[in-house]
Amino acid sequence: MNSSQNGQEPDRIDLDDKASREHWARKLDCSESQLRDAVKAAGPRAADVEAWLKGVHSTTNSDRVREAGG
Repeated sequence: MNSSQNGQEPDRIDLDDKASREHWARKLDCSESQLRDAVKAAGPRAADVEAWLKGVHSTTNSDRVREAGG
């Protein structure tokens, strides 16, 4: 099992760790504020946060059905 220096899994974003916040904000090309919002919405998994930041969260199948009058 791989782990980073701070004991977190490398695919997890630790908002309590400044180095982690800076690393992921840089890697995901977003501000730390955007990163915080994304982690609150999507959880700490980097892949989920990246998808949320890219807009995957913007519409769900339920949203599309509701918009279509279903």
